Amino acid sequence: MQSSNKERKEDMKKITLGTMIATLRKEQGMTQLELAEKMGVTDKAVSKWERDLSCPDVNSLPKLAEIFGVTVDELMQVKREARENIGSQGVVDMITLVCKAIPLAMGVSVAVLSILKEIDLYSALIMLGTGMACIGMVLLRNKE
Repeated sequence: MQSSNKERKEDMKKITLGTMIATLRKEQGMTQLELAEKMGVTDKAVSKWERDLSCPDVNSLPKLAEIFGVTVDELMQVKREARENIGSQGVVDMITLVCKAIPLAMGVSVAVLSILKEIDLYSALIMLGTGMACIGMVLLRNKE
């Protein structure tokens, strides 16, 4: 049974480009050799694409999308979403790390400057308060 475009998009959100090519090829009832002939490549090249050992040439993506009846964006969406998810999680992890490092830096700075008698009470309280605020943010983030 042929699946709708919406169902196909949802099923393919978490797969690799190679898996998408294989799925679309099978939906079309094509063999690797038939796809290879339409693309002007060898069936070994198609096999490598489907196993994610290589990728189709960028210039051939429009033709590949046309053969499958999808847009290039739909064909490439899987990898873009994966990169976006990894990128946004990386930013969150970096912010969390910085929020953990700031209290340590503030505490060490206040201790050293106090020993050297180079900091007034007001400045020390501001620095320690900033560190405590960062600790609070980390603790709130961990509760989520």
